[in-house]
Amino acid sequence: MNALKNVLIINPFGIGDVLFTTPLVRAIKDNYPQARIGFLCNSRSREALIDNPCLDKIFVYDRDDFEIVRRKSFWAWINKSRKFIDEIRKSGFDAAIDLSLNSQYGFICWLAGIKRRFGYDYKKRGYFLTKKIKLNGYSNKHVMEYYADLLKYLNLDMRLPKTELYINANKLLDANKVLKTHGVEDGDSLVGIIPGGGRSWGKDAYLKHWPAERFAGLADKIIDNYKAKIIILGDFSEQKMSRQLLANMKHKAIDLTGQTSIRELTALLSRMSLIICNDGGPLHMAGALGLKTVSIFGPVDEKVYGPYPPRKESVVVKKQLDCRPCYKNFRYSGCSNNHRCINDIMIDEVFEQVRRLI
Repeated sequence: MNALKNVLIINPFGIGDVLFTTPLVRAIKDNYPQARIGFLCNSRSREALIDNPCLDKIFVYDRDDFEIVRRKSFWAWINKSRKFIDEIRKSGFDAAIDLSLNSQYGFICWLAGIKRRFGYDYKKRGYFLTKKIKLNGYSNKHVMEYYADLLKYLNLDMRLPKTELYINANKLLDANKVLKTHGVEDGDSLVGIIPGGGRSWGKDAYLKHWPAERFAGLADKIIDNYKAKIIILGDFSEQKMSRQLLANMKHKAIDLTGQTSIRELTALLSRMSLIICNDGGPLHMAGALGLKTVSIFGPVDEKVYGPYPPRKESVVVKKQLDCRPCYKNFRYSGCSNNHRCINDIMIDEVFEQVRRLI
């Protein structure tokens, strides 16, 4: 295969999935250091990539924005789409790795003149791809291992992949200033608690959330046993959850929920000694920063979507139930077991793992 000159990686999903893609970026950059690497993602995930030195260009594609334009004016939508595709074409990509599982992005690559298009043929949607792997869903191995399979089309191999997330120096200074305004000193031990889990699953995200009152009991127990300050973090849409957590605590905690961008959250996470959270994007942000994590997994299979590669500093708390996981092949099958996979996890079980790491 000829040396790559320009390659476009496509992942339109959430922050966790985009971080799972960063080992591909690293493998390409290490093997083709002169290659220019582009990344197509949504505007929120862009925040997790903008400081990555291996990326030369980030293309933002929010399907909802394009749909809003289309509903107002078909011709305005055509014009917006043409400009977006022209922008990709001008970059002169000679290969694309499409992780979207959707024919739309392969079509965009074809229109943009990218001759080699690699990806997965999920539900026969890979007809615009020139090389493809048949896929029914992700199971039995981690998402990053699935992604790594596509590197064979570039004659590359990826061993022990590690996600990468970079801290912006200015955002770190801002984070330190924010913490100081809340009485945090440089030597303080900080434990971050994230009771939500990012925006994946949308309105059904609550199915992955350990109860806020148990996070509260856990936070109190940490304060009772260790000289640590609790920092509550999360998206602005999770502020109600964080208020519920605080209302159930007997001790005080610092609540920064909804007060940070993704880049600011990255900087704040880097100051933490330990992160305690549900399955979701913030968990993988913490993992990419090499932080100690205790994560709680309910309906989702941690072997597929959990911390990777496995580290003793990344502990998953889960219940061994015959019905778990009930999220398989991109579908949640529903629960007939009173959500025991989440509700049966007790405070002492999680605290025992915290005790091991703190």
